[in-house]
Amino acid sequence: MRTWLRHHRQAFALSLAKLLAHKPATLLNALVIGVALALPAGGYALLANLLSVTQRFAPQPQLSLFLRPEATRPEADAIAARLKADARIATVRFVSRDEALKGLRATEGLADVVAALGQNPLPDAFVIRARDPVPETLEALANDLRKVSGVADAQVDSAWARRLAAIAATGRIATGLLAGLLAVGLVAVTFNTIRLQILTHAEEIEVSRLIGATDGYIARPFYYLGLVQGVAGGLVGLAILWLGLAVLNLGVQDLADSYGSAFRLAFVSTGDSLAMIAFAGLLGWLGSYLSVSIHLRQIS
Repeated sequence: MRTWLRHHRQAFALSLAKLLAHKPATLLNALVIGVALALPAGGYALLANLLSVTQRFAPQPQLSLFLRPEATRPEADAIAARLKADARIATVRFVSRDEALKGLRATEGLADVVAALGQNPLPDAFVIRARDPVPETLEALANDLRKVSGVADAQVDSAWARRLAAIAATGRIATGLLAGLLAVGLVAVTFNTIRLQILTHAEEIEVSRLIGATDGYIARPFYYLGLVQGVAGGLVGLAILWLGLAVLNLGVQDLADSYGSAFRLAFVSTGDSLAMIAFAGLLGWLGSYLSVSIHLRQIS
């Protein structure tokens, strides 16, 4: 076990020495990886921030429950008691037909229309807010409430929530596609970098084989080289993302202040940052693994 750990420690130290020996190339590769990672990460961060703003200011979906015109007040009270006892419902507000007509009459341009009606055509209703405002949950609740005696119909005001969910899903798909395309590019960059390293040390590899070194022992420093290069690129990508959000916040601050808001674009969470670094390291290792697997066979 100690020998295995010593070999890995030596391979890691050797990979760092190779990176430090070619500082300009190392910095350039880290910058390329960082820029490529910052693009999808920036899209993810902007999407998360915009969704948080939209959800903060958008109205919460609600359900309108309309009673039958012949429903009596005791029936309405019984329905109200049933609604309040339902664990899926957060709040219930009763809107009488007279109150609804009064609100309709106060609407600009509708006063003459209401006066021409002669009688009140509006039913009594309940305005309901669910504990879980997910469109699917609201639809299921509406279907159950339509079966209640005395209820004429139940309408779900969740169209905006569905549109928001569709926009978010589209944004996530676009970000995922961009990340996938750039990931292929990052693997190719690491692949080429390790290939050049292998060709540079071709004679050293041949000598190592002659004295009994295994391919695993020879390949290990190159694996660490790709891993460290990927992690360095991930750190650079986070730095670029932080700088980009800081610059954007200069304009966002003026816009938010004009609306009396303290909103600022938030940086990605610690978990997302670590995941980005780990993903970059994995891509670096994958590129080095592919390169080593192919080119070591060509050196005999």
